[in-house]
Amino acid sequence: MGKVKYHFNRKSLQFEEVRITLRTRLLKLLSILASGMVFATVVIFLAYTFLDSPKERMLKREIAQYELQFSILNDRFDQVNKVLEDLRERDDNIYRVIFESDPIPREIREAGYGGVDRYARLQGYENSEIITETFRKIDKITSKLYVQSKSFDEVLEMARNKSEMLVHIPAIQPIDNNDLTRIASGYGFRIHPILKRWLFHEGIDFTAPTGSSVYATGAGIVREATRSAGGYGKMVIIDHGYGYMTLYAHLSAIDVRVGQKVMRGQVIGKVGNTGLSAGPHLHYEVHKDGKKVNPVYYFYNDLTPEEFEKVIELASRMNQALS
Repeated sequence: MGKVKYHFNRKSLQFEEVRITLRTRLLKLLSILASGMVFATVVIFLAYTFLDSPKERMLKREIAQYELQFSILNDRFDQVNKVLEDLRERDDNIYRVIFESDPIPREIREAGYGGVDRYARLQGYENSEIITETFRKIDKITSKLYVQSKSFDEVLEMARNKSEMLVHIPAIQPIDNNDLTRIASGYGFRIHPILKRWLFHEGIDFTAPTGSSVYATGAGIVREATRSAGGYGKMVIIDHGYGYMTLYAHLSAIDVRVGQKVMRGQVIGKVGNTGLSAGPHLHYEVHKDGKKVNPVYYFYNDLTPEEFEKVIELASRMNQALS
């Protein structure tokens, strides 16, 4: 039986009995619970939508810190990359030039790590882009450091061999020319004395009396010491190593044999007029890596800067060659 309550009736001015059944009480309770649940749902929804929980605020602060650290890290990687670029520039254009070594190709220095899925595990996150870019920079710098380290190993080895290399590469004039008057014709297009037409002269002609001494311009091994079937006449070819070879043509006599080791300044023959020649002289060539180059740039060891400039000027005159 429901609980009895009384209600004051203002019209009759009497208390009247009001009986509240259990069903009424349950309905009222359910109504209160439903209203509370709706209110709580709205509050929770608004809270999660517009307000951060303490844990979320903490996580967001941590993410912001990580983003800042990644940004600083990327800036530092850029600085390291600039330092590496400076090292590359010095390596290719200073160190390797000094030791006459070819620079490392750009495609080797810039080679990255392979694999299309290398960074796949970093995808799918809110900050995937900055994380992936950071790892990509780490890989590139690691690759460049490895190549540069190997390059410096090579340069160090070349430095150890530099003294030996300096002994071998051509560095003096092949005849006595203290007064610098014996250069008759230089490297480049000249009028051929026999054919009487413009041809490319691939060496330097030195005038000298027949029988004048001809010197090896660097240490090496005699590869040829014979009479040429062409226009060189009696000639000697010396292999100096390091990509260098020198040729001495129109000799009257040969004083070395094939396979013989010679030192810089050693007499290897005598000036003559053999082969296709217009008079007694020495035709001298320098070959680097199989290509004929201007010998005038390899007389620096026995000339002062002023004499070197004069030799370059004499060798550049457009005149008639002697062979």
